[in-house]
Amino acid sequence: MFLRELTMPPDHIKGAGPAAVRTLAHAGVTSVGALLCRYPRDWEDRSVAVPLADFGRSSVVCTVVRVLAHDWFGFGGMKTLKVYVEDSSARAVLVCFNRPFLEKQLAVGRQFRLWGRFFYKYGEIQSTVFEVEPLEGGVPEAESAAKSSRVFGRIFPVYPLSAGLTQGLLRKLIKTALSQYAPPLEDELPEEITRRDGLFPKAQAIRAIHFPASPGELDLARKTLIYEELFYLEVMVGKRAMERRSPRSGTVRPSKYRERHVQDSGAPLQRRLLERLPFDLTPGQEDAVAEINRDMDGPFPMARLLQGDVGSGKTLVSFLAALKAVGAGGQAALMAPTELLARQHAENAAALLEPLGVRIAFLTGNIKAAGRTPLLKSLASGDVDMAVGTHALFSRDVVYWSLRLVVVDEQHRFGVTQRQAIMAKGHASLASPGTPDLLMMSATPIPRTLALTVFGDLDVSVIRDLPPGRKPVKTHLARESNEGKVYEFVGRELAAGRQAYFVYPLIEAADNRDLKDAESMAERLATTVFPRHKTALVHSRLDEEEKRKTMEAFRRGEVQVLVATSVVEVGVDVPNASCMVIEHAERFGLSALHQLRGRVGRGGEQSYCFLVYSDEGPEGGGLTEDGKTRLKVMLENSDGFVIAEEDLKLRGPGQITGIEQSGYLALGIADLVRDAGELARARTDAFAMLEADPELLAPEHRRVAEVLERAPPFSPVVM
Repeated sequence: MFLRELTMPPDHIKGAGPAAVRTLAHAGVTSVGALLCRYPRDWEDRSVAVPLADFGRSSVVCTVVRVLAHDWFGFGGMKTLKVYVEDSSARAVLVCFNRPFLEKQLAVGRQFRLWGRFFYKYGEIQSTVFEVEPLEGGVPEAESAAKSSRVFGRIFPVYPLSAGLTQGLLRKLIKTALSQYAPPLEDELPEEITRRDGLFPKAQAIRAIHFPASPGELDLARKTLIYEELFYLEVMVGKRAMERRSPRSGTVRPSKYRERHVQDSGAPLQRRLLERLPFDLTPGQEDAVAEINRDMDGPFPMARLLQGDVGSGKTLVSFLAALKAVGAGGQAALMAPTELLARQHAENAAALLEPLGVRIAFLTGNIKAAGRTPLLKSLASGDVDMAVGTHALFSRDVVYWSLRLVVVDEQHRFGVTQRQAIMAKGHASLASPGTPDLLMMSATPIPRTLALTVFGDLDVSVIRDLPPGRKPVKTHLARESNEGKVYEFVGRELAAGRQAYFVYPLIEAADNRDLKDAESMAERLATTVFPRHKTALVHSRLDEEEKRKTMEAFRRGEVQVLVATSVVEVGVDVPNASCMVIEHAERFGLSALHQLRGRVGRGGEQSYCFLVYSDEGPEGGGLTEDGKTRLKVMLENSDGFVIAEEDLKLRGPGQITGIEQSGYLALGIADLVRDAGELARARTDAFAMLEADPELLAPEHRRVAEVLERAPPFSPVVM
């Protein structure tokens, strides 16, 4: 039996009463397998003696002490017991908050085994977190650490707690469950990998991860289970990659556009667009276009991730890919996460592509039936060559004539299900059903670690250079109390004819939060700070038409100061804007800060980004250590790839890539950053196995296939 097949409820564990089962259920543990997969977050090694004098090395002490005296401090209900103890190396104090009963238990003159976390304070070695056990029979100190006892002489697991769980309850139930169910567990890794790396069998690994007999056994158990999780993750990635390598199906029937224009033109559409541009592509753009063209001409549907920093020209590359699809008789769809960004893409596509004869359609959920009905008919008949829009592009009533390319911009804002839905429209195409080419774009660079996992089934193109003439944005940090100097600087830029953004974390004032908000600050900036300059406000609660008009006025220069929330993070391109002021910058994530900074520096003039942070510390809801780290990263780095790596360290992979919505990456013990080396090895093993046996039907691999097929939701990897 596999661990994932232990689906019986926890009441099958001996000693698990109704109250314990309810507590586990509230914490999301509803089966024996899920309980055994609740791995410890740490371990306490009480098998090695650590005298009081050595507490500074690890803060942990495990020794035998004699009680010397008692003392009390405080008054009334705050009166607290202090117990003075010593071993052969030093003296210390046990501070017994809310435990006055220890006065009788820790009698003066008696000896105890002591385990605790110690620190130096008020000239004393102290502990407030400790456990004691009476030392019976006067056992000598040298033997005490190894002597069998209830809480000493072994390594104890420390579990993550929630919903009423306690360490004692989890240790008891997991120990019993291991005794009942672990011995017959079958191995899940291929035997050749287990033998090659000297890994534990599954039954031994799952026991040792919870109750290791030694530090060495714990290390090997962790190595085994980490590698197993990463191996299964890469098997999933590899299977998706192989599925995408299936040959193209269907024959493309010429669209009406091809019949009208392409056959009569003397040059491919891509070349005609490049000849019309007033600038040359950067080397990075040229390489990306070449890689995309090679994929689209190949025997298998393209699956490519296009990465590039803010302002690197990814959108133009995607337009060239669309021309490739349209020129071959198909249709292209470009999906953006917001209507604001989708509208900008549609406007740019119309300006660049319509002169070539390409018919552009703009589709969002806000388009009324009167305009939507003829638009859908044109998509289904092939009269539209390129559709640009939001998630409305994969609505149930949208049918394409011949969808050959799907472009997903700001891909991390879409879940896997949404991406699959738009891809499914290719299979439902009327003229040539089949898997369309897929181009995913990201201005938030994906660190290499994640590129090997979540996007490991995609080929990757990277645009590392920026268009000629772009100057790096100068970034400055400013305390909230010094914001007057920031306003003075921005005022000089406005007087010189430039424009500025002011971004806030809130739309309106919130109760009990000393944070500036966009609505209040828009009024203050307009009436007090910059009364000579036109100020406008944009945020997510405004209707789309009002947002569009405001943004268009800012783009035309009719508005000089745009006050906003993070709604302007993407989809705003105003070359004349030279200042980005982000107030309460410590409240924004690294990705958002980088994207917002990228809204300026799009013209030939020097641009500036001011990160204004709170004067208060964490206790006042202000600058935390993570906040300091983010601001420091932004100050010292302009390379989006470096910033992405730091973001991964701070936030983890889920929020960066959108995988939290996808459901296929839930690691229980592995860490993609810490275990990057093991991840690369697991990827090599998984892909080698799949390439040798694509169907996973060889006898030595059949067990892996069964595990993947039977995995219930608590599995470390769930598709």
